[in-house]
Order: sequence, then C-alpha cells, then structure tokens
Amino acid sequence: MTLNLLIATCLGYVVALFLVAFAVERRAAQGRMGWLRSPLIYTLSLSVYCTAWTFYGAVGYAARSGPEFMTIYLGPTLIFVGWWWLLRKLVRIGKTQRVTSIADLISARYGKSNLLGVLVTLLSITAATPYIALQLQSISLSFGAFSASLQGLDVAPDSTQVAFWVAVGLALFTILFGTRNLDANEQHHGVVTAIAVEAVVKLVALLAVGIFVVWVVADGPRDILTRIADSARPEWAIQPGRWSGLIFLSAVAILCLPRMFQVMVVENSDEHHLAVASWAFPLYLFLMSLFVLPIAVVGLDLLPAGQNPDLFVLTLPLALGQDGLALLAFIGGFSAATSMVIVAAIALATMVSNHIVVPLWLAANRGVGETSDMRGLVLNARRLSIVGVLGLGYVYYAATGGSEALAAIGLIAFVGVAQVLPALLGAMYWRGANRQGAALGLVTGFAIWVYALFLPSFGPDVFMPAQVLQSGPFGIGWLRPQAMFGVTTLDPLLHALFWSLALNTGVFILASLIGFPSPLERVQGVQFVNVFDIQGGARGWSQSAAEAEDLLAMAQRVLGSAQAQAFFQAEAGTQGRAGFLPDMTPDFLDLLEREMAGSVGAATAHAMIAQIVGGAMVSVEDLMAVASETAQMMEYSSQLEAKSEELARTARQLRDANDMLTKLSVQKDAFLSQISHELRTPMTSIRAFSEILMDEGDMPVEMQLKYAGIIHDETIRLTRLLDDLLDLSVLENGKVSLDIQPVSLHQLIDRAVTASNSVQPQRRFVIDRDRASEGVQIATDGGRLTQVFINILSNARKYCDAAHPRLRIVVRRRGAQVEVDFIDNGSGIAPISQGLIFEKFARLTDQMQAGGAGLGLAICREIMVNLGGDISYVPGQGGAAFRVTVPLQLRPATP
Repeated sequence: MTLNLLIATCLGYVVALFLVAFAVERRAAQGRMGWLRSPLIYTLSLSVYCTAWTFYGAVGYAARSGPEFMTIYLGPTLIFVGWWWLLRKLVRIGKTQRVTSIADLISARYGKSNLLGVLVTLLSITAATPYIALQLQSISLSFGAFSASLQGLDVAPDSTQVAFWVAVGLALFTILFGTRNLDANEQHHGVVTAIAVEAVVKLVALLAVGIFVVWVVADGPRDILTRIADSARPEWAIQPGRWSGLIFLSAVAILCLPRMFQVMVVENSDEHHLAVASWAFPLYLFLMSLFVLPIAVVGLDLLPAGQNPDLFVLTLPLALGQDGLALLAFIGGFSAATSMVIVAAIALATMVSNHIVVPLWLAANRGVGETSDMRGLVLNARRLSIVGVLGLGYVYYAATGGSEALAAIGLIAFVGVAQVLPALLGAMYWRGANRQGAALGLVTGFAIWVYALFLPSFGPDVFMPAQVLQSGPFGIGWLRPQAMFGVTTLDPLLHALFWSLALNTGVFILASLIGFPSPLERVQGVQFVNVFDIQGGARGWSQSAAEAEDLLAMAQRVLGSAQAQAFFQAEAGTQGRAGFLPDMTPDFLDLLEREMAGSVGAATAHAMIAQIVGGAMVSVEDLMAVASETAQMMEYSSQLEAKSEELARTARQLRDANDMLTKLSVQKDAFLSQISHELRTPMTSIRAFSEILMDEGDMPVEMQLKYAGIIHDETIRLTRLLDDLLDLSVLENGKVSLDIQPVSLHQLIDRAVTASNSVQPQRRFVIDRDRASEGVQIATDGGRLTQVFINILSNARKYCDAAHPRLRIVVRRRGAQVEVDFIDNGSGIAPISQGLIFEKFARLTDQMQAGGAGLGLAICREIMVNLGGDISYVPGQGGAAFRVTVPLQLRPATP
C-alpha cells in the first residue's frame, strides 16, 4: 500500500458520503423518505456520541487506567435504559416549542430570553473548541502514523498541516449539507443519513480489529483474560468515587452536548423512535466497548514501549503487516471524528445565528424592512459560523500542540457543557425557576470551569501563569485553580466538576427563590413542566390590531413565500375565512411564533412578532390558569376556553355565510338585470336591422352589407354569451369531455399570452417569465387549461391599475403537482371582494357597464375542478395574484 492509495481512499470515502447525503436530500425534497426516517437511522445517528475519543481514546484510556474507560459508556446507558422518560419529555418539549438547539430551549423556557441563549451559545462554543481540536488531532495523528509506517519513517510528518486541510474539508461538507436551505423543522436528512452510514463504518472497523486481536493475534477469550490479569497495574484499581463522578459526567454529557441535543431532539421525526433507541443505542455502545480492553492489553504486550496507546487500534494492525485492516481502522477513526465535527458545527452555527447574529441585525435595522432577506442573512450567518467554529478548533489544536491523552481533552469539554444541566432540569421540572437564577448559575459555573479546568489545560504560562497554578492568585492558596477552598484530595477533573456544578446549582436555586418569574415565564413554565398534560399552546399574546399583510410579509422573508402563504391560508381556513387572511387572534400569533421559531429560534421569533404586534401580554385568565395547582381545573378551564372559541368561530362563520348570501342575492339580481340587458341589446339590434332590410327592397348593396354585418356581429355576441352560460352549466354538472394529451406547459403559456394580446392592445403591458422553469410536461386537457390562462391574463390587462403595468408568471413543481402564479403590480382586489370573485354572479366593476357578465372566473374554477386542480386568489402579494394548481398527470375519469 502506498501513501497515494491512502489519500485516494479517504477522498473516495468522502465522495461516497457526499453522494449519500445528496441522494437523501433529493428524496426528502420529493417527500419520499420511507425507511430513511426510521428508528434504525435515528439510533445510528445517536452514535455521534462515539467520536474519535471513543474510537481511539478509549483504548488509550484503557491502557492507562484499565476498566475505568467503561464509565464513558455506562453513563449514557443508564440514561437510555433507566431514564428514557426524561429523554421523552425533552423530545416532547422540543417538538411542541419548535426549538432548534439546546440554547433555544433554555431561552424559550425562561421568558424567551435571548441573553440566556447567548450565554449557552458562548459556553457551548468554548466547551466544544477543545473537543473539535481532539477530532482534528486524532485524524492528523492517525494519518501521520499511517504515512510514517508506509514510508518507513521513524518520526511521523507534521500533523498541523493535515489538521488544517481536514478542517477545511469538513467545513465545506457541513456548509453544503447543513445550510442548503432554511427548514422550519431545522432537520438535515442528508447529514443524518451520512452520520448513520459513518456509525456503521466505525462499528465494523472497531469490531474487525477486535476480532483480529482476540482470535488471530491471541488464542481466544481465555488468553485475553489471562493477558488482562497479567497487565493489571496499580492505577487500574477501581476507585468508587472517581467512577461515580465519571459515570455522572458522561450521563450529563448525553443530555447537554449540543451535538447530542441536535440528533436526539431536533432531528427526531417521531417520538416513538426513542422506545427503540432505549435498548438499541446501549447495545451499540456495548459493541463499541467490547474489544477496547483486549486491544489495549495486546498492544501493550506486542508494541514497543513508548508508543501512543491512543493509536493502538491503528498501529497494532500496521505492526503485524495487516495494511488492509489498518486502512479499515483508519477509515473508522476518520468516520468517528468527522461525524462529531459535522453535527457539532451545525448545532453551534444554528445557535450563533439565532441568538447572536440575527438579534444584532434586528437591533441595528429596527425590525424587518420591506427588502430584508432574513433567509439569506440566517444562512450566511450559519455558514460563517461553521467556518469560525472549525477555525477555533484548529487554533486550539495548533496552540496546545495536542495532547498525548485524547480522553483528557474530551473530559474537559464534558465538564464545560455540564454547566447547562441545572438550568435544563429546572426548565423541565421546576415552575418556580426564573431567568435570573438560570443566568447567574450559568455564569458562575462557566467561570469556575474556565478558571479551574479550561485555562490550565493549555499548560502553565500560556493563558494562566504558573505562579497562579501553584500558589493561587495574589498568593491566596485556597483559590488555587486545582485546589479551591482547600480541597486537595480530588483530581483536577472531578475537582472542577464538583465546584462548578455545586456553585452553579446553588446560585441557580437561591436566585430563583429570591426572584419571581415573569408572567411569560410562568406560562412557559406550565408548558414545559406539564408538557404531557397540556394539549394546546399557552397564549402569550393579546388580541392584536396588527395588519395581517405585515405579518405575512415578515413570515415570507423568514419561512419563504410558499411555506408562509400555505401556513396563512391553512389557518384562515381553520378560522372559517378561506380565501382571506386570518384574524390576528392570540392563538394564531402563538402558532406563527412557533412556526418561525423552527427557522430563527424561539427568542428571535418572539422579538420579530413583537416588533409588529406591539408586544406580548399575558391575560389574567392565563395567570390564573398558571397559578392553579390542580390539573383537573386546568383541563376544565382549557375545555371551556376551547368551546367558547369554537362557538365564537361558528358564529363568525354564520355571519360570514349570511353576508355572503346577501351579497350573492344582490349579485344575482344584478346578474339577471345584466343578462336581460345583454340579451335584449343584440336581439333589438338584430330585429331592427332585419326589419329595415325587409322593408327597404331597393336599398343599395353597400347599405345591405353594412346592416347584414351588424346583424352578424350581434349574433356572434349573443352566441358567445349563450356559450358561456352553457359551458358553465356543462362544467358544473360534470358532463364535460376532456381531451387528455401530453402537453408542454411552456407552449400553453405562450398560446395564452398571444391570445390575450388582443385585449386593450394599446396598453404597454410587460410580462416577466422564467422560461426554464416552464419546461414541464403535463398530461391534461391543454385547451381547457389555456382557456383558464387566457382569462387570467385578459383580466390582468383590463384591470391592473398600475401606471406601468407588469405581470410575473412563476412556475413551481410541488411533488405531483405544478403551481403557476400570475402576479401583477396593481392595487389588487379588496379583501371584502376576495371571497366573491369566483362566484357566478360576481363582477367587481360597475354591474351595468358594458362587457362580460362576470362568468369568466366562475368558468375557470369549474374547469380546474374538472382538471383535478384548483385556482385561488393569493392575498398579500402587493397586487392581484392568482395561483393555478394542476396535476402533472390527469387520469381519464372512469365512465
């Protein structure tokens, strides 16, 4: 094997992951996830916990400390087996509150406080920095060891350059598949599936090396047990206190690590997947740990003294001439490291954009302007954050020069993220917890961790003087970083863990007891603590007089036009206002906030809506419901409120229906008057001129031709009116025969544009089209669909009141359907008239004015029903906007 083959294998593996992620992203966009959204994929994605620390570092840990390495597996196992109900509650809260990160959850619980989101974000980045450095170190060390063995070198080449290019490659992969678009659910199906593939690869690699060691190098399990007994050292002795502390630390890490929260809560598509993961993930951890100690003891026996035990998984096969097995081990370690870095970078970048970049942008711009591109801002912020996070990891690695013990770096990060635990558990189980307590606790624990563990990890005289390490600041011995308050019996790791969490928890509880939660915190506290008892969301908004168009404009810039419009239309339908924009009720504002929270975080979504609505207010009823300690009273109150709202909604629907009937009655009378006028006028002309022709026998030929032409024109006019009436009747009765043929949507639009040019040809009317998007083949009745397009285009030409009329035609594929939007730049249709435009008797202009009888859009609606599609008016687009939805494949109706 050559070095070039090693590099080519790595690149090929990365390309394979790219293809997997790309294929899954395409299936997700088409709505064809299938088995890819299964408990198996979910469980394998949780293996992101098993990083290079557990692939390489666990063996080194076992070589140095014996069976103590098992503590990093026992903690998560205890959580998933015995405390999975806690995980279930965490996932349920994440789904109901639409949280995007652990910082978002803490922020949402404590009054949508962005300050807390910033604190958790900064803490997470600081704690993740050494952990990312660990992954870069493991890849560079393993590459260096492999290349040194292939080239026969005694010293491995410089690993700093390798770490740099690995960081660059991981940043590109994460940006490509972690920030392709802004999903309201904040899920990355391609990345998750790639992580699941890497989970299988690293497990197979570690098992392959273990089987080789036990049954090829050694003489089976009995020989391994003998070697373990012979290799036992004094430092291998079990220390109950240290074991308990490390098991607790690893259990906390599975809850608080940003990357674990990302895959366990944010990427969870079905709460029931936890039931499978509760036994399948511990089984995976067991298999990952099965051969760790055998590899360690065989490596100590066979390899020369002084070799880094962290690399035994790789160097043992190399030393025994098993290049193929060593290559598999290298790819397994590469998978373990890259999966952690990718998920951690996505999680941290989401936190940075939602809690730092977007709030700063909003503060600087005083809200969301008309030209604001929130989606672009968020995506670019996340891309830059990914680069920044990986850059910090690389700088940490380059500054410290790495560490001989990978496990030591991982444990430093674990203690850092553990500072979130008091605020997290308080959020889930203590309604009296408040933001002051959470913030002060986090700051206290974070400061102790930085002082007692993080800064000393760089070594003396780097960021902390050696004099402070030895004697404490200003010579105060009881403030020594690794012997605070005179406690010298604990090792530095457990010492920092104990004091940081103890002071963090104490300050959190004390400050929460002294202070009092705000009304919004009380409401959110009920939602979090009683998440399984409360079906609906807590109303944190008052009835608002804000304009629905303003909120729709803002939502479109965050969610995207299609998703925002679909959300508003669905909620309008729920309120009984189909075809209009929904009422700005507290329930609607709460739903909109949660929908936007999936893209920009709970705190930012709350702040954005508050800027338009004018602030949130919690009603007296809400506070009384919060203060109630009886679940039955809360449920009864909730039921009464739901019934009251249902009655109010029904009454409003009846009023709207009555208003509609009244308007239709007026329209019907006007229609009958209009029809009689339209019929009488041509009939009168025909009768009058035919009598002239009959009476005047010696009339000149020119006059005869003139009168005959008038009679012919009036007959055509009368025939057209009768055809419209008959056409509408046939369409409504479903007796129309369709000519279903494969047609090009582009050609149909061309035909409609050409036909409509005859309407007011004197007006300069600009039509903007994206011809590439129109290249869609559909199977439908092309003539009927063209008739619909012509009617919409003709109306736009007649009624667009802009000084320089302009029309946009936008075509989008939506699964098995295609949407065609016609949007002009006029003043649009008044909200009061939007519900009538598709009715048979409706004309928005003067009823007696010459022209059509108001049947055009009614015929269009019936045509689209027969074509299996729909035509609707889309409000809030600045001008009149009609959307035609047609299936790609219309099946002929069965006779």
